[in-house]
Amino acid sequence: MSATESASPAGEETRNFGTEVGRLLDLVVHSLYSDREIFLRELVANAADATDKRRFLALSDGSLALPESPAIKISLDKLGSTITIADSGTGMSKEELADHLGTIARSGTSNFTASLAETQPEERPSLIGQFGVGFYSAFMVADEVEVISRKIGAAEAWEWKSAGRGVYTLKPAEREEAGTTIILHIKPDAEEFLEPLRLETVIKKWADHIAIPIELERDGKYQAITEGTALWRKPKADISTQDYAEFYRHLGHMFDEPWATIHWRAEGTLEFSALLFIPSSKPFMPVEEVKHSKVRLHVKRMFITDEAKLLPDWLSFVVGVVDTEDLPLNVSREILQSTPVLDKIRKALLNRVLSELKNRAKDVEEFKIFQENFGETLKHGIYEDTGHAAEIAGLFRFESTKEAATTLDEYIARMPEGQDAIYYLAGTDGGSLKDSPQLEGFAAKGYEVLLFSDPIDAFWPSRMDSFKDKKLKSASQASDLFAAAETSEDITALCTALGKVLAGKISEAAASTRLTGSPAMLVAAEHGPDLAMQRMLRRAGRPSFGLPPKLEINPTHPLVLALAARAKAEADLTQDAELLLDLAKLQEGDLPDNPAEFVKAVAQALAKE
Repeated sequence: MSATESASPAGEETRNFGTEVGRLLDLVVHSLYSDREIFLRELVANAADATDKRRFLALSDGSLALPESPAIKISLDKLGSTITIADSGTGMSKEELADHLGTIARSGTSNFTASLAETQPEERPSLIGQFGVGFYSAFMVADEVEVISRKIGAAEAWEWKSAGRGVYTLKPAEREEAGTTIILHIKPDAEEFLEPLRLETVIKKWADHIAIPIELERDGKYQAITEGTALWRKPKADISTQDYAEFYRHLGHMFDEPWATIHWRAEGTLEFSALLFIPSSKPFMPVEEVKHSKVRLHVKRMFITDEAKLLPDWLSFVVGVVDTEDLPLNVSREILQSTPVLDKIRKALLNRVLSELKNRAKDVEEFKIFQENFGETLKHGIYEDTGHAAEIAGLFRFESTKEAATTLDEYIARMPEGQDAIYYLAGTDGGSLKDSPQLEGFAAKGYEVLLFSDPIDAFWPSRMDSFKDKKLKSASQASDLFAAAETSEDITALCTALGKVLAGKISEAAASTRLTGSPAMLVAAEHGPDLAMQRMLRRAGRPSFGLPPKLEINPTHPLVLALAARAKAEADLTQDAELLLDLAKLQEGDLPDNPAEFVKAVAQALAKE
């Protein structure tokens, strides 16, 4: 008998763990897992693996066949403060208990998988555990763990017991059938897991779709509490529309029907199953929250996380499940390794969702529903993902000065000869955009202008810059499109006076040829943010940048002619100039710098009449 072993009465042996158990167990209990409930996932995964191993071995040896209705059985004893988890898997011999449980980070599953290297892939069982440390997560909630196991084909059973403090014991035990029973003696601060409802919730969260049924004992009877079927792994021909709808509602806690269902299995060098849904209505959000993808990642049916960000944030409205057997996980299974496999899955999912959106966009009325619900979120992709910006932008239908809804491709097809840019006007109110003075000159030229009314519309056009070689240009920056107006000396003098009075607030004042009905408007500098982006930056409390806007005036408007006369008479134009500037701001959907002074100036102007 080695120095690490000692004999006890009735054949009991006490042994030391085979590694630095104190440090490693402390890591498992306090650092490796972020949530204590993970212990149940790990133990259920081990039980499922053992059952799958036995099913596989029985293919070549009928004497090892599973019982007629194999299940993972879980029972609670609140009085004794124990949780018992039993399976009908391969079981373990005395030596295997010592090897697999007595040496931390030595995985029986990993060894078994290695032994199948020459087996055909389609014949291999689907095994979850790979690291041999998941079992020790039991010590997060238990101050003592007993394992009673009987190996298939063996007559005797053995008990392994430890309090996780450096030693474990082995002794003969009794078990009627092959398999493993784990008894957890629950800590006082983990008694929440002795409540059947709490336990059932945890099981359904992490293991609802594994192939082996999980049964929970209630009132002396075991009742199945898991689905047991992974809908995403079934052939599409075997799934009804109602099946999809019910799973969608269960998955996303929705009450509507899915607008789109995307179900496929990727095969080849990378294999995974995916079942994704796009909702038909916008979810109710009582408070604003950070939005990111919540597509669930499963590995071999076992839920791993919904924080893998399998889709970019601008597709955060997509819900669903991705299940793979090819993804290497790190030791805790919670923190995913940076791996080319995960990157490939993300790329495949993104391309598939975009392909679905392209197909659905062909139905104008159907896509209108989607755009109303999730268009603003999707537009963030134009800004954030330069590689897919044009692809995303091409999906949308925008209101314009000529059409209620048009795509960018349709806009380009209608462009008159001589027009070489796509013109747009961004703001927060589609109705007021139609009346903007910025559009007057475009209407005179017969140029169509797109009207962008989502907040994100102020940002993405400048990031994308062009669409199919046509530059995207804000109507508030298109000074080069209009020739300078021929003006009288009085108008020229007025422009000079306005420039002096409003110095620092405008870059200059100039007569405009594109104003036909309004007295004045603001025009952004050619380079830098347009007017809509400047407003968004100010409202967000962020400083704008670039030159101040130019004030363009209509040399034929009665108000401008009256101001020109006042300038000629050398009257004080301070209040008039400020009022004209504030009127131009209001037409752009902005506010005067000093609303109170603006109201006072308007009142005084009216009183003069």
